[in-house]
Parts: sequence; C-alpha cells; structure tokens
Amino acid sequence: MTQQSRMRILNLGLKRIFDFVVSALGLIILFPILVITVLLIKTTMPGRIFFRQERVGKGKRVFYILKFRTMKEDRQAEETHDFSKDSERLTRTGNVLRRLKIDELPQLWNVFVGDMSLVGPRPTVIEQVEQYDEFQMRRLEMRPGMTGLAQVNGNVSLTWDERIVYDVTYIEKFSIFMDLAIMAKTFLVIIFGEQKFRKECKK
Repeated sequence: MTQQSRMRILNLGLKRIFDFVVSALGLIILFPILVITVLLIKTTMPGRIFFRQERVGKGKRVFYILKFRTMKEDRQAEETHDFSKDSERLTRTGNVLRRLKIDELPQLWNVFVGDMSLVGPRPTVIEQVEQYDEFQMRRLEMRPGMTGLAQVNGNVSLTWDERIVYDVTYIEKFSIFMDLAIMAKTFLVIIFGEQKFRKECKK
C-alpha cells in the first residue's frame, strides 16, 4: 500500500468521525431551530412537515433523504420528479427556509446515521443515476454531502456537466482540510447569498 493510499484511508476515517461528532452536536445545538421550523411549517403549510425521497448514495446504496418541506404538496409531481410546477408550489415560508438553508438541516440525521456526509457530491434520484456514464458514476465513490465543491462554486448557475467535474475533482483531491474549506465557504454563501458570494469571490 502506498503512502498516498494510507493517507486517503486515514482521511476517510477522520471524515466519518468528524461527520458523526459534528452532526450529533448540530442536532443538539440546533434543536430549538428545528422545533420552531416544525411549528412554522405546521401552521403555514398544511400537510407533511418533512420531504422524504429516495436518493442514491455511495456504491449505489439507496436511502431516504430528509428535508423540511418548502412547497405545497403534490404527490404526483414528487413521484414523477416533475419540476415544472416548482415555482408556483414554493411557499413564502419555504422560500425563507431555502434562502437560509434551514430546509437542509434534517439531513444532519442522514449524516449521523451514515447515509450522507457533511461534504460530498449532492445525492441524486435513482432515475438519474441509471443514466450515468462511467465518468459520472465516480460521484458514487464517496458518501453524498449536505454541501460540496460544486455548491460553493456556482451551484444553480452550473450546468450538469460542470457539477459532475467539480464532484469528481473533489473525490480525487479530497482531504479533511478541503472539507473544512468547503464548509467555511458554505457558511459564507448562507450569510451573503449565492449571487453576492460569487461577486465577492471575483473581486
């Protein structure tokens, strides 16, 4: 085994320990915010509190991702992954939750149980994974993340192919220090918003 291989194994071990500890602390510290969000959704958006959907993780393992619901319920659209109605389904409460990334907080549970990591390629649906080519399939070599390299380098402004390149680059160059840098940038995106953050980075 090469020195590089040993270092990668060590980094992956540290990554899982870091994920477990930080997600556990996050669930405890953010518990008041989670409760407030539940009450807010319950009083402003009749229906389910959580959005729960099958996604594909490391090694094609299927799991259920958790999010706070931000849109009006439409089971047919959710089951068929019809995104054409998303703009009209998004509620005012949901818009705020998305802007502050609060809708993603339930995924701390996914991280805690090992389905996801704090940092990694964002998980996609089964139908999309079935269309992956060999290069795209490399996204599944690591646990999917709550945030990732693509999310702090353009996110929604990126094309699908550009996101794939960022994801594979992350997998190839991964280190604990890289994770910490991505998490720090993620907090800046949350504070300033994606557009303002990109403008500041270009200066």
